Amino acid sequence: MARLIKPPAIAPRAGIGIVAPASFAQPERIERGLAELRSLWFEPKLAPNALVREPLYFAGTPEQRLADLHGAFADRGTSAVMALRGGYGSNYLLEGLNPETISANPKPFLAYSDLTGVQLRLLDEIGLPAFHGPMLAADFYREDGVHLESFRAALEGEPYTVGAAEGLRVLKCRAQQTAHGTLYGGCLGILVSLLGTPWEPQTEGKLLFLEELNTKPYQIDRMLWQLRAAGKLKGVCGIVFGEMLDCASPGSGAPADRSSSVGRGATPDLLDRAILSALDGLDIPIAIGLRSGHVSRQNVTLTFGVEAELTLAEEETLSILEPAVIKTGDRA
Repeated sequence: MARLIKPPAIAPRAGIGIVAPASFAQPERIERGLAELRSLWFEPKLAPNALVREPLYFAGTPEQRLADLHGAFADRGTSAVMALRGGYGSNYLLEGLNPETISANPKPFLAYSDLTGVQLRLLDEIGLPAFHGPMLAADFYREDGVHLESFRAALEGEPYTVGAAEGLRVLKCRAQQTAHGTLYGGCLGILVSLLGTPWEPQTEGKLLFLEELNTKPYQIDRMLWQLRAAGKLKGVCGIVFGEMLDCASPGSGAPADRSSSVGRGATPDLLDRAILSALDGLDIPIAIGLRSGHVSRQNVTLTFGVEAELTLAEEETLSILEPAVIKTGDRA
């Protein structure tokens, strides 16, 4: 991983460039998301092609989406970049991505899901921290869709801790086991899809965060097996899984409560056992349930590329120890 290029911290009234690097979003969700961002004293600015709804399921051609992404980073009137939503399609941007344009104008880039590949390429290649956090038409449009404490702390450069209140629970650990390392990860399916490409994720030796949506336990097992067989779990110091929303087999049990740490429709025992089976033999702390990425509510912002600590002792906590941005007073 490249040495970090930390962008400036976000001040009140900051402009946020809104881009659609993958799929298009529903207009009513965009409007509600814009209104919510404005109510939080931000100034969102839609990219020129952000509302395009073609071809197919994409928010414009790869050239249009790349132009918007590069333009949002180069725009002196914005301090951060946020995706409308994920969906599918940002993989077509990887080859044409211009890291030099982005490294010359570093800004927090808030996204998750399909955007995991773009975020990790920028982290691995130029050292831009990845802000695995809420998106405008996926989270901000929803009532109670954003965990505001972590969102603000990540953008302002303050240390913060999440834990049981954010869904985190122990899956496996020895007494007083702690993992300290560089936080890294994203959507599990996207990480696996990058294997064998020039943009393979650099997971080795990291503190991993992995999350998914609407994926059966055996499919989670298969993806973890593939990561492990590819050597991508070598030296990993700990793993935190997300809420794993709707990650259950049909008919595998009664639907869990929507606030459950494994999400609605999931059977905790089956999902837990599948994960533990796939990771058998790894003597590392493993937790699950953290609401970041595809979640039922209050999407937690995580920053990849910085130091973090997973503690599974008297209480379960994941602490972000290092800011991913630079405060004005901290600059050389």
